[in-house]
Amino acid sequence: MKHAVSLSVLLFGVWLLLSGHYTPLLLAFGVVSCLLVVAISLRMDVTDHEGHPIHLSLKALIYWPWLIWQIVLSNIDVAKRVLSPRHPISPNIVLVPANQKTDLGKVIYANSITLTPGTISLELEDNMILVHALTHDGADDLAGGEMHDRIIRMESKG
Repeated sequence: MKHAVSLSVLLFGVWLLLSGHYTPLLLAFGVVSCLLVVAISLRMDVTDHEGHPIHLSLKALIYWPWLIWQIVLSNIDVAKRVLSPRHPISPNIVLVPANQKTDLGKVIYANSITLTPGTISLELEDNMILVHALTHDGADDLAGGEMHDRIIRMESKG
């Protein structure tokens, strides 16, 4: 039930931000449409801890700014390498361990790798992610495991 309430509030908040309409009739339509979507998702049985991970909400607020900063830094690095011949491009494929406790944690890790320019998750199998990295430095950063460790901390209960 808490997932349904949280999803309802989240959907209505996004609807409110994106619509920009605050008249009573349109607000009522927004509430009805959000409740309809939640009812359908409950009927489909997709509103659970993986479909709407409210247990990660507070820790994700710490992780997202860090991830956004890594995306900015990677964008700058990729732009330098594309625009300047002094910065080498050395594409390679590496296996990166994914020791997160849940499948959701592994998927967040793989998606975070793909969101960061210069790296793409190719395959996620068991506890390993096959990653294409644009440079050896990018592969070394993943091997260093800071992103890996941050996601483990994000999904931990403590």
